[in-house]
Amino acid sequence: MWFDSHCHLHLVEEEAGLDDVVRAARDGGVPGIVAIGIDVPSSHRALEIAREHSLWSSAGVHPNSADEWSPEARAAIEELLSDDLVVAVGETGLDNYWETVDPEVQRAAFRDHIELAKRYDKALVIHTRRSTTEALDLLEDVGPPECFVFHCWQGKIPEMERALAMGAHVSFAGNAWSKKAARRAPPGRYMVETDSPYLTPEPHRGERNQPAYVADVGAAVAAAREEPIETVARDTTATAHRFFGSLQ
Repeated sequence: MWFDSHCHLHLVEEEAGLDDVVRAARDGGVPGIVAIGIDVPSSHRALEIAREHSLWSSAGVHPNSADEWSPEARAAIEELLSDDLVVAVGETGLDNYWETVDPEVQRAAFRDHIELAKRYDKALVIHTRRSTTEALDLLEDVGPPECFVFHCWQGKIPEMERALAMGAHVSFAGNAWSKKAARRAPPGRYMVETDSPYLTPEPHRGERNQPAYVADVGAAVAAAREEPIETVARDTTATAHRFFGSLQ
């Protein structure tokens, strides 16, 4: 059994029927899925999807939409965080790749999301793109919540060691993460994800990504770690359940 710790089902459903997508995941041994919000509307939809399909969700505003963060947006996210099916805050963080939102605006929103994770005792889902060191600096400055994960890990080994020392988890997706990072991640501190509909793993490149393909991500991680696939499946699923905490 596998657990997709990070996917965007509100975007997947724009191209495919969610009933079929969720059924394909469960038939493929992926019963656990967290639907990740990236702004207020998608966070509402993620919770609706979680209710409709017996899954879980997150609520937050992506750094590339941080200019939408406001007292009204925060109030809407806080309302969602009161629901037990919403097991995480985010996705939040910093993005220095697209340069669409002022870095100070991103940092202010990130700080607020960190505070919300602490206040509501929820896991924090962090996005970094060309910004891992800056995100670590900010977390050290304000103090991280108890549970936080750098999703779609692409950082360097010294950054990963720093994140792990701080108490972070890391999550591997279907993109070009380093084999060295997969090998260095301790059992119980890493997860797997699809980030679907993005980052389709081999052997499905050219297709729309979906949660069923998290097994292919896990198989690649197992190969990098030189461990049996069953071991990685068992360990990452147990880690996800423990990390998100509210899963029943």
